[in-house]
Amino acid sequence: MIPYKGSYVLITGASKGLGSAYAKALAQRGANLVLVARSLEPMEKLAVELRSEHSVRIETIQADLTDVSAPAQIAKRLTELQIRIDLLVNNAGAGLSGQFLGHTVENEFLQINLNVQGLVALTHHFGREMADRGMGGIINISSNSAFQAVPYMATYGATKAFILMFTEAIAEEMSNTGVRVMVACPGPTATQFFDQAPTTMKASEMDSAHYVASRTLKDFERGTVVSYPGRTSVRILTWAARLLPRSTAVKIAALFSKKMGLAD
Repeated sequence: MIPYKGSYVLITGASKGLGSAYAKALAQRGANLVLVARSLEPMEKLAVELRSEHSVRIETIQADLTDVSAPAQIAKRLTELQIRIDLLVNNAGAGLSGQFLGHTVENEFLQINLNVQGLVALTHHFGREMADRGMGGIINISSNSAFQAVPYMATYGATKAFILMFTEAIAEEMSNTGVRVMVACPGPTATQFFDQAPTTMKASEMDSAHYVASRTLKDFERGTVVSYPGRTSVRILTWAARLLPRSTAVKIAALFSKKMGLAD
């Protein structure tokens, strides 16, 4: 197990929501952090707070992971800072709701660039470094939407399915390298995510970011490969695609999307 105290953890999408919750949970454990996000101001504010509360080193890197050059820029900056990453938390993600044809194809591609391309690039770069050292960890954040097609969030759901399958595969490939790899599949979480994918769900019907982050890290510490860091009812919903015909599962998913207000 990676000793958190004194280690360096890189968290993407770290300016708010789940990224901020992971940062707080890891700083509390004594880890030094590298926060990566597009929005610099809230990330810097979080860094000041965590340095004060936990006396850990916090560095911030402003980067847009929809840009194909961003992972290389992040790696270059870490070399300049003389920081070696021990744990990578690929948390950055975005999702559009509504009809697929109601969005521009450019915006659909941006979801793929961020959710898939950036995650794969960072996993490859840091995974190789960790494997060479014989120690490290990678946590990729997927979603409970990874288990079936998701009408009205078609591209988002497909990217999360990619993350699930991709992470399970490389976890097996890297099982003898000393690098622990896990994918977390939370359900609806009370974060700013729903600013871009508006929902009629109330925050009380979702899991808190703090709860999801805590459960994710506990599962990682246990050596879990696929984590379900949410309430039991959310995990039960993932069984539909396994137990029912796929045509039935997608219709059920469509009903849930409509109930959540995502079809509007």
